[in-house]
Amino acid sequence: MTYDDYLDGKPVVVTAALTGGIHGKEANPNLPETPEEIAEAAAACEAAGASVLHLHAREANGERAFSTERFQTVTDAVRAATDDVIVQHSTGGTGAPTELRAEPLRTDPAPDMASLDMGPMNRGQHLTSENTRATVAALHEEMRERGIKPEVEVFNDGHLNEVLAVADDLAAPPSITLILGPGTLSVPSPRSLLHLVDHLPEGAEFTTLGFGRHQLPLTTLSVLLGGHVRVGLEDNVYYRRGELAESNAQLVERAVRIVEEFGRPLATTDEAREILGV
Repeated sequence: MTYDDYLDGKPVVVTAALTGGIHGKEANPNLPETPEEIAEAAAACEAAGASVLHLHAREANGERAFSTERFQTVTDAVRAATDDVIVQHSTGGTGAPTELRAEPLRTDPAPDMASLDMGPMNRGQHLTSENTRATVAALHEEMRERGIKPEVEVFNDGHLNEVLAVADDLAAPPSITLILGPGTLSVPSPRSLLHLVDHLPEGAEFTTLGFGRHQLPLTTLSVLLGGHVRVGLEDNVYYRRGELAESNAQLVERAVRIVEEFGRPLATTDEAREILGV
């Protein structure tokens, strides 16, 4: 994907990351946690123009859940509330064993896509997401067995090296999310995003994710570079400095306005399936 894709008017796929697994309503009371809240947010995001929904599950007390049963409950609620979306489950997890992280892959039906973190990263002062090669390989193998398209998550240059090493094993076209932010993530700057895009595997589709205040400028740049965008309360709880976002849909609506103002069409779900190879 290149600037030529922008000039040619390639459709943009918008992903909404609704809730995440780290912060909760203490960060923004509008963040959905229950299956009913997540389903309501999903329907609003679909209506606003998102074609991919990145889902986490929460326990009744708001803590992150990994179990197939809990993901089944969330996914059933989301599918019932929406018309036609691409369901993408998270398999990330700080400190969680591989077997537990594979549980979101085992819903019936299986999710259309699932995240595949490509390497380790630090979270806070005392937590590390290990993501060993063995873990990555095991999750990827189960995705293949269940017909789930990997959403390959790249948090820094080292993770991109890992992608390049296994690019031939990824279902074409590779669907890669470039993640920029604090800590051991890629430095959140336009130059960093340009660098990552320049080194993507041939034919890859990329989505840009910027944490916090970097969400708006970096997803906008992604549109110009021929990429796709991910927004949502998992990644950013603010609409602008000092103003909490009212909803996931509010962030999707802004992304859609930017896409359209820059002259690229918004991908329908059918178009998104074709573009991402789902």
